[in-house]
Amino acid sequence: MALVIAGERSGVGKTTITLALLSYLYKQGFAVQSFKVGPDYIDPMFHQAATGRACRNLDPVLTSEAYVQHCFVKHSQTADYTLVEGVMGLFDGAAAEVQAAKQSHFAQENVTIAPTAAWGSTAHVAKLLQCPIALVVDCSRLSHSVAAIVQGYRYFDSQLQVVGVILNRVGSDRHLDLLRSALDEIGVPVLGVVRRQTAIAIPDRHLGLVPTDELPQLTALFTELAELAATSFDWDALLPLLAVPPKAATQAESDQLELPLLSEPPQPPRVRIAIARDAAFNFYYPDNLDWLTQLGAELVFWSPLTDCELPNVDGLYLGGGFPEMFAAQLAANKNVRTQVRQAILAGLPTYAECGGLMYLCDSLTTFAGEAFPMVGVLPTQVVMGQKLTLGYRQAIATTNTSLITQNQSLWGHEFHHSHLTQPPQAPIFRFTHPPSLTEGWQLLNLHASYLHLHWGATPEIPRRFLAQCQQFQATRLYNHSHPS
Repeated sequence: MALVIAGERSGVGKTTITLALLSYLYKQGFAVQSFKVGPDYIDPMFHQAATGRACRNLDPVLTSEAYVQHCFVKHSQTADYTLVEGVMGLFDGAAAEVQAAKQSHFAQENVTIAPTAAWGSTAHVAKLLQCPIALVVDCSRLSHSVAAIVQGYRYFDSQLQVVGVILNRVGSDRHLDLLRSALDEIGVPVLGVVRRQTAIAIPDRHLGLVPTDELPQLTALFTELAELAATSFDWDALLPLLAVPPKAATQAESDQLELPLLSEPPQPPRVRIAIARDAAFNFYYPDNLDWLTQLGAELVFWSPLTDCELPNVDGLYLGGGFPEMFAAQLAANKNVRTQVRQAILAGLPTYAECGGLMYLCDSLTTFAGEAFPMVGVLPTQVVMGQKLTLGYRQAIATTNTSLITQNQSLWGHEFHHSHLTQPPQAPIFRFTHPPSLTEGWQLLNLHASYLHLHWGATPEIPRRFLAQCQQFQATRLYNHSHPS
């Protein structure tokens, strides 16, 4: 069993509540495994910083229902307690056309969800995992009406188990008495009460919370959250809900799931993959990195911001992030920009995703209108703007790249405030959802796109990438031993 922290809508304080629970359990010496519903990168960073363990995304749109179940079971096994943070409101998920496409694409899984739970919603994932739900309610403008809200969430879908509520932003003692009285009438337990306060705040900006790499006060924040949690929650009621099932039972469930499990890593020679990881580039799904390491790659973490040179590697992975916030510093590191450009033009297999794509353009124009030179391997400029491009995308590959094969169907996610001044002449994707859109760049062994991909249910992607890296490695070693 694990507890799902769900909100009655977005902005009710799910992440703060979740981090308080995680911080308290970690400071008590427990091993805590957290999960995040949906494609978000930043909330999982905070989970990992609070627990010391990688948070795993549970997203049946980007992966599949079976993969969500497998991921949950696999990573819960070594923890004392397990917690899942939801996304948006409990029943909010992907658009209806996305749900229809996913149900058609994965019809072979024979898993049908009730129409009340949108595909990819917290409710959908709670059903897949058969986990109880604690509903977080923003009480700042509520008293007796809280009962109507909670009652609606309890009975809107009979397949869900809402085991209690966490009352957030509660004012006076009188306010709390009114809330408790209303909930007592419908027999709903109060699992926690968090008072209205401004002392604990997590800064945010245009794509959500400010990432953990930019917050030196994190340790103090988690200490404050743990202290808040110690007195705000009914731990006698919560701990049994958070407890991980017996290992044997959990393993039996995992063994029943039919998934392309990882085989033994290939024998040497191993390939070395440079992973850009710093304040500018830090959007990575841990599962993607797991695939690379378990298939035999050595990951070499480096910083385009501060390192003096590109490591000696056989492949390059430029993840997403906030290059727009560090454009001046990225531009100032001219030696690395030059080396990255030369390596890509020499055929280095490279996967660039969103922020990585932006870094490879000729220039980047910030929100303030100031343009900075970037790597310059893609003949276009990237410009920041107010328009937000957001949503799931069903993409069909129009050609072969270092990651994908022509006509391959993939699901990804876009989330950015930038646009390119010149489209690719031969885009690598055409979107079926939304229709009539094309996107993505290919140059030699470079695959660059705004599309964020989770490789959980598509192991052929990292396998193909590593095959390209091994071929590049062999060619490089041959040329080194047979100079012209």
